[in-house]
Amino acid sequence: MARVIVEVMLKPEILDPQGQAIARALPRLGFSGVSSVRQGKRFEVELDGPADAAALDEVRKMAETLLANTVIEDYAVRVEEQ
Repeated sequence: MARVIVEVMLKPEILDPQGQAIARALPRLGFSGVSSVRQGKRFEVELDGPADAAALDEVRKMAETLLANTVIEDYAVRVEEQ
């Protein structure tokens, strides 16, 4: 069994209002030294078998089909060591 992580983030040129709201709230909560925040999503996909090339291709297809809106989001796939 393997765990694959898919991290989805808005593309750099896309405005991130939620990240901006978080960045504005941090100083009010006593946190300083943060110039910007980008908010994203993380998916953990548990595979029945090993994270071989074929399985990772399937996870990439999942990301492109369902997990990420590739028009405005980028994604990265990586295997998490257990």
